[in-house]
Amino acid sequence: MSDTSLGGYLRERRGRLDPAALGFAPARRRTPGLRREEVAARAHISATWYAWLEQGRGGAPSADVLDRLARALMLTEVEREHLFLLGLGRLPDVRYRPAGGVTPRLQRVLDAMDTSPALIRNVIWDVVAWNRAAAAMLTDYSRLPPEERNVLRLIFLDPRSRAMNRDWEGVARFVVGVFRADAARAGAVASAAPLVEELRQRSPEFAAFWDDGDVQGFGEGVKHLRHPVLGEIAIEYSAFAVDGRPDLSMLVYNPTSREDAERIRSLLGATPVSDGAESPA
Repeated sequence: MSDTSLGGYLRERRGRLDPAALGFAPARRRTPGLRREEVAARAHISATWYAWLEQGRGGAPSADVLDRLARALMLTEVEREHLFLLGLGRLPDVRYRPAGGVTPRLQRVLDAMDTSPALIRNVIWDVVAWNRAAAAMLTDYSRLPPEERNVLRLIFLDPRSRAMNRDWEGVARFVVGVFRADAARAGAVASAAPLVEELRQRSPEFAAFWDDGDVQGFGEGVKHLRHPVLGEIAIEYSAFAVDGRPDLSMLVYNPTSREDAERIRSLLGATPVSDGAESPA
């Protein structure tokens, strides 16, 4: 049976690295891969401490040590997550990435949902991709500068959001609670701080809701809209993780009836709206 401990995983990943490719002399090595002291040097930790980790001694490593080891061992994102699960029993904090695009494959997933508005947001709720239904039913993000494609900015700073959401105050309060919980869960509180401070200065409502300290889970629910063309319409919402990109989440809004789906399809046929994201990254 293979060793499924943290030490066993470190030994296995260490054995896969090419010493010559990483600048170490390949001569007189009895086993493949790097030596313990070479991994320790790459991770900027003591060779003794690293040896203890491979031997299952010395207690649980810190998240910082695991991050250093992940870089030293050149782990992929999923391998880094596995390292944290073995070392700390939890996933690592999400790494914030500035707003960019998504892969063409992921954009095609959005585009396949022809009557379901769908978008992808990062950990500070910048919208990085969307489909035609989202542009027609929610916001045509292509018409906004990239720095304004943020869910919180739109809700609190765009008057169209107040007009479109039937219960704007309830929606806004709920969104602040979800955002607070999301940022804390993702380890993105520091990354979110500039956005929070900007909104506190520009929106008295946001400042009041933020100071309440409420937290909410997104889960599932129904959003009631006053659409400028379709009028009153209800769409169900759900949130999904994006595999391989823990910094992203997908929001999907489904019409609650076949009739509403046909209304959205008719709107898309009559209204020219721009396709999803910018250049995929």
